[in-house]
Amino acid sequence: MRTDSSPGALPAREHLPATDAGTPVLDVVIPVYNEEKDLRPCVLRLHEHLTRTFPYAFRITVADNASTDATPSVTARLAAEIPEVTGVRLEQKGRGRALRTVWSASDSPILAYMDVDLSTDLNALLPLVAPLISGHSDLAIGSRLTRASRVVRGPKREFVSRMYNLILRGSLQARFSDAQCGFKAIRRDVARVLLPLVEDTGWFFDTEMLVLAERAGLRIHEVPVDWVDDPDSTVHIVRTAVEDLKGVWRVGKALATGSLPLDRLARPFGDDPRDREIQDVPRGLARQLVGFCVIGVLSTLFYLLLYSLFRQFCGSQIANALALLVSAVANTAANRRLTFGVRGRGGAVRHQAQGLVVFGIGLVLTSGSLAALNAATSHPAHSTELAVLVAANLAATVLRFLLFRAWVFPDRRDQQQTIAPTDAAPADAVSAYASWTGSPSSYATSSYATTRPHPGTSTTTGTGAGPTAQPQPGDDTARLRPVRPLGTDPRDPR
Repeated sequence: MRTDSSPGALPAREHLPATDAGTPVLDVVIPVYNEEKDLRPCVLRLHEHLTRTFPYAFRITVADNASTDATPSVTARLAAEIPEVTGVRLEQKGRGRALRTVWSASDSPILAYMDVDLSTDLNALLPLVAPLISGHSDLAIGSRLTRASRVVRGPKREFVSRMYNLILRGSLQARFSDAQCGFKAIRRDVARVLLPLVEDTGWFFDTEMLVLAERAGLRIHEVPVDWVDDPDSTVHIVRTAVEDLKGVWRVGKALATGSLPLDRLARPFGDDPRDREIQDVPRGLARQLVGFCVIGVLSTLFYLLLYSLFRQFCGSQIANALALLVSAVANTAANRRLTFGVRGRGGAVRHQAQGLVVFGIGLVLTSGSLAALNAATSHPAHSTELAVLVAANLAATVLRFLLFRAWVFPDRRDQQQTIAPTDAAPADAVSAYASWTGSPSSYATSSYATTRPHPGTSTTTGTGAGPTAQPQPGDDTARLRPVRPLGTDPRDPR
């Protein structure tokens, strides 16, 4: 991944100025289709909440997805009554199409969206956008699947949601917890480069955007939310699930072939003044070791299968050379893509050539072992040959990893990144909120950051939880978790 600021790479993240007059800092998009009944209460409630709690200028944009009822007239009346409300009419359906259209045309530095039913408690809106305003993260998502989230919904939707996210983790190696929650935000500079890579125009739009962002190394901030299911939702679960699975297959295929130019999403190293250069610390060593070991086990089984097959038609030395050659080519290709994360066809021939040199070293080790065995025993048993080859391959495997890491696929980045704690005072209301909760990550998890509670604050997690009183010795409540009532929303069940 590129680490310079050449054309196509994202600029360094910066904290948005607190006195940015004129342009709204936040643009909240509400995609709607035939929502004449719920649209007005939703917009009025959201506007009241932002006016009361959000310290920056904002805009609410209603994205009408080709509605056939009175939704356009409701939108027009709201826009006439409230200066911060505007409407956009699209002649084609599709939530992804609506978000792409509005986000691409918006001049606000922070872009967000939420569903019209307002299933997500609005108290999570400020924690959602705060890390984007401060320059800490690139995208932010609300999550209903973290331990700190509080969710009320039926077992069917719960099962479908968890199975879908399990599929994403298994097939696309996604690390974010909830792809489908209709509560997300993104920085405009990121959206400008990321959205052209997203093909889907429907419900899979969110997932595709998050997967590509994560694979490109962008920082995704997760916020636990309070969420109450809307029983009148018009989403067709089965049809949406089928389309999502098609999208998973398409994106997985594109990532496997390296056809997506994810390097254009790279941020330059040094976008944080606290970056430091660390010497002699290998990057990603643990992950590479795991990947290399898994591929090594599969390659060894493949090699033994080929050796047993070739041994029926030729001598042991020729069978060993052929089996090792075929498995070495497959091993190099798999490690190139999966272990060391090299995508695309650039340098593939050179990498295979270097891999063949490593193969030659392994051939010397294994052939030498067979020669020593034949010198010691004139007619060794087949099982003995396999045991000797396994031992020789283990030694060759260790050497192969070292050569792959240091020579074939070296990490050419000259600088390493670390984040040091700072005691700087908060500069504005959003930073003050993050300081009160301990840190952005103490309220919500980030896919990059590790949570470190601020000294003097409680480590109790939960939506809106601040410092709490400590139980006294002997108090039976010391074994109980503090619980907040779920009645912060008028629709909560009683």
